[in-house]
Amino acid sequence: MKNASQSCFACPFNALLKTAFAAVSLLPMSAGAQTCLTGADMESGVRTALEASARRFFDMAARGDSAALKQNAVPSLARDFAAVDAALKDNRADLTGANATVRPPFLLTAEGSESLVRAEFLCGVFGPSGQTRDSAVFVLNNLPPGKYAVTIIDATGGEKPLTLTLVLEQLAADWKLAGFYARSQRAFGHDRTWFEQQAHDLRSKSQNHNAWLYYREAMALASPVDFMNTQATDKLYDELQSVQPADMPTNGHSVDLSSGGKTWHWTAIFPLAVGNDLEVVVKYSAADISNTGKTFEENVQVIKAVVAKFPELKSAFSGVVARAVAPNGEDYGSLLPMKDIK
Repeated sequence: MKNASQSCFACPFNALLKTAFAAVSLLPMSAGAQTCLTGADMESGVRTALEASARRFFDMAARGDSAALKQNAVPSLARDFAAVDAALKDNRADLTGANATVRPPFLLTAEGSESLVRAEFLCGVFGPSGQTRDSAVFVLNNLPPGKYAVTIIDATGGEKPLTLTLVLEQLAADWKLAGFYARSQRAFGHDRTWFEQQAHDLRSKSQNHNAWLYYREAMALASPVDFMNTQATDKLYDELQSVQPADMPTNGHSVDLSSGGKTWHWTAIFPLAVGNDLEVVVKYSAADISNTGKTFEENVQVIKAVVAKFPELKSAFSGVVARAVAPNGEDYGSLLPMKDIK
């Protein structure tokens, strides 16, 4: 099952983009070979050019004009454009007829002669407690030297409100498309504030596992892309940490799940909004998934074991999806509605 609320792909960065969660209490806007200018800091002509480019690319996306976007993309993206096509298709209803509001852009400069293994950009003013209302932190892995921009667009008027983040790269005098990220502003029909409030309520009821999962959804909705941190995401991360469970897989650490004399290597758990349902997904390692009938039975056992161990999940989610993950990364998933889990 795929979360259609976000579409992303490898930009010329050629690596996964990673979020730095810790709040930064630094005042300068530069960090070594990386500098960042907010919209208020940059020259007006540069800001105008970035906003105009963002609107132009948005108009292409709203028309579903994949060919025009590809023609205006950096070479590394243009060579592998399938993910952009998929993103346009997945978000067509939200983009068609939508109006664009462009937020103040960020201008990122990566200096040097070699790619930066971890490029961290501190944008705007930071205070003694870390980020402020208009600041942001971007963390990009294996970033080639160059001048980039992050432009964020709030799209309204389509089927659902959408945030479209476009990463641009300056090639000669032109700004080219280097990254395309679409994320719904709602999940399960609700915005970030709703999930945050629900997490607070769940925590007050000592349902810390449910609260932790709801905080994760709130964090996903609080930032338009996973490689950007703001004051809001830092606050949510602190709250998430306060209820982080030790008996669920977190931060890449797996746990063993046992039931009926069997033990599974449980690797991940996260919420997933699908239409009007909010489900919880659990992933576990499997030696072989080629026999789908047998894998389905295994998935059902895992689902029942998870719900038996954490019965509070019944009150917060409509169903559980178990995904058996083979050594080659392929997986096979099965969904059970919560009402059918005995």
